Amino acid sequence: MPRAGLSADRIVAAAADLADEVGFENVSLSALARHFGVRDASLYSHVRNLQDLRTRLALHAGGEMIDRIAAAVDGAAGKRALTAFAGAYREYALSHPGRYAATQIRIDQALAADAPALRRTAEITCGLLRAYGLREPELTDAVRLLRSTFHGFCALEAAGAFGAPREVQVSWDRAVDALHAALVHWPRGSGR
Repeated sequence: MPRAGLSADRIVAAAADLADEVGFENVSLSALARHFGVRDASLYSHVRNLQDLRTRLALHAGGEMIDRIAAAVDGAAGKRALTAFAGAYREYALSHPGRYAATQIRIDQALAADAPALRRTAEITCGLLRAYGLREPELTDAVRLLRSTFHGFCALEAAGAFGAPREVQVSWDRAVDALHAALVHWPRGSGR
């Protein structure tokens, strides 16, 4: 019988907080059981195992992140939308490092197809890029460029790897300017 007050949503929310405190890779069912003052077995009425918990956490965090991005880009287009998207992405990644790490795990494609947060992420990202006139297969290439640029920059910034005296925000702004230029001048029809 499930312990009163425990639910999958409460467990995932606690896991999200714990991930931000100790790192996504350090989230465990035992740590969550201690948080709730229950035995590990009590959690299994709500989550199947650690992988299930991590997947749920990834979907939860992805939903939070895309909600912030959607609010930021609402009503914007072109460079304004790109700048808003990038800023919301970076703010989430830096202020919620454990949750953000969860968004980077690979999720089973069958599960991903049914996940509203992932569908919404694809819709908003592709909508942003379609405004630049991109269509498949270039659209996939551009999504990969944005994700790798944003993720790489945020990961390096979070690790304190930018030691040059130039302000990090200035470099971020220049990176977004460069992405905008790349999207405006995207090479058409050169893919295989």
